[in-house]
Amino acid sequence: MPTLGVVEGFFGPLWSWSQREALLAILAPAGYSRYLYAPKGDAALRRHWDAPYTETWLGQIAKFATVCRSLNVEFGIGVSPYALANDLSRERLRVLTDRLRTLSSIGVSRFAILFDDMETDANALAKTQLDIVEAATAAVPNAKFIVCPSYYSDDIVLDRVFGERPSAYLDDLGRHLDPAIEVFWTGPEVCARQISATHLARVAETLRRKPTLWDNYPVNDGPRMSTQLHLRGFTGRDAAVSDLIAAHFINPALQPMLSAIPALTLVDVYAMGSRYDYAESFQEAAQRVAGTALARALREDLLAMHDTGLHRLGEKALALRAKYETFDHDVAREVVAWLNGAYAVSAELVQTQ
Repeated sequence: MPTLGVVEGFFGPLWSWSQREALLAILAPAGYSRYLYAPKGDAALRRHWDAPYTETWLGQIAKFATVCRSLNVEFGIGVSPYALANDLSRERLRVLTDRLRTLSSIGVSRFAILFDDMETDANALAKTQLDIVEAATAAVPNAKFIVCPSYYSDDIVLDRVFGERPSAYLDDLGRHLDPAIEVFWTGPEVCARQISATHLARVAETLRRKPTLWDNYPVNDGPRMSTQLHLRGFTGRDAAVSDLIAAHFINPALQPMLSAIPALTLVDVYAMGSRYDYAESFQEAAQRVAGTALARALREDLLAMHDTGLHRLGEKALALRAKYETFDHDVAREVVAWLNGAYAVSAELVQTQ
């Protein structure tokens, strides 16, 4: 069993702190031992990372860090220093390091420096980002670090959206980053259908370390995916890769309790190996999270919610809403909220978070 973690790294509406605690209460006993708080919607960590933290926000972070420690879960913070690479001055670096020291003072022992999903016009991209990481690690020398590259997958969609990647970008990062720093990688695609041992071995050679998987399943942010509920058990992942990765993080769906269902099936992927059955694992996980009757309903409606999607349900959406309103359970309330459009993520929201 590799180290399993949750990276709250999606676009869209923020969870409440009680929702995070409820998810951890399910996943920590199952084997998840790391939690990285880095939602795109928290401007304090992304668009406005350089603004002073409020006492209320710091208090919430400190409280949740304590909850994580009580469950033997390592808590970390992901900071996306938006546009810093485009204006890398000594003063702006000082602001970043001050923010990290503040977070360290309230008990954050793991930091992720995230360069994903932001435009940059830095000419020497790897060199600029290495300078940022060097300043960050020097500021909190006792902390542990993860870096997410700008090009965190082989997927050509990243080149189309953010410009063609520098030819030696990953090689330069891998060569010059401290070997103790982990590097996030999503696989051959941003939302990988399969992550093979052969692929991971090649990436490890380039990065000169085992990659830390940022698995974009069951995440369902974005205009298209937010119309679906990703509920099925994990597929395309093999227990044999456990020796080839530093850790395996999942990026959850917009619905925290529903996310627990596929999250539990990933434990089975590694624990059961060749005996893993994704449909059976889904059913057992759904019963564990939602109870027998609600799990049966989710299985009955899996095709409609996971594949058909909200915009194509038509009148069936009314029947589903009436069905799930009869259950007094957070899982059912998340389904109803999804049917009501509460989790819709627009292209404009993605571009502004």
